[in-house]
Amino acid sequence: MIRAVAFDIGETLVCDDRHWSSWADWLGVPRHTLSALVGAMVAQGRDNAEAIRLLRPGIDLAAEYEAREIAGRGERLEESDLYPDVRPALTALHDLGLRVLVAGNQTVRAAQLLRELNLPAEAIATSGEWRTAKPAPAFFARVVELSGVAPHQIVYVGDHPANDIIPAKAAGMHAALIRRGPWGYLWADDPVGAAADWRIDSLAELPALLEQHRGEAG
Repeated sequence: MIRAVAFDIGETLVCDDRHWSSWADWLGVPRHTLSALVGAMVAQGRDNAEAIRLLRPGIDLAAEYEAREIAGRGERLEESDLYPDVRPALTALHDLGLRVLVAGNQTVRAAQLLRELNLPAEAIATSGEWRTAKPAPAFFARVVELSGVAPHQIVYVGDHPANDIIPAKAAGMHAALIRRGPWGYLWADDPVGAAADWRIDSLAELPALLEQHRGEAG
């Protein structure tokens, strides 16, 4: 029986528009240029941070993050950055008695900003805090630890087949791929994306799907 649902962050709960626009502005390049390069990285199955490195070869991303914070142009996360279906879906899952978790590849600062939004979630954690990132098995071991339940009782929800779906399944979890953001749309029907237990277009679909699964499992 499913007892916990864990959510990826970028392009699952949070729209990445602000993230990439702010980087383009900081680097002094047109937003469309960086967006197009991110799309190219996605299509090639490469890390999206490579888009920044193409624009600034040899860039130290950690140092650049720090410089942005010092300049007052660091990470921001507001209610408007959440997809509209986030709060209703998380609330509905919580009302079903499921443990709701948020765990994704983000910075320590992003974790702080997410907590300030008071999402209907029992726990929020990021790779920056854990010092291990998806798709590493250690990341998903931490998700299991955070949930307090067995891996087969967890659904991990994300938009990235290689970072979310495949490693979550390898860890013994169920997985739901959301068709959202460049990865979700591009890879949803690829054999990698097909490994998901469910493929959804909105988080609003999850409560009914998991309630039905409960009934079938019971």
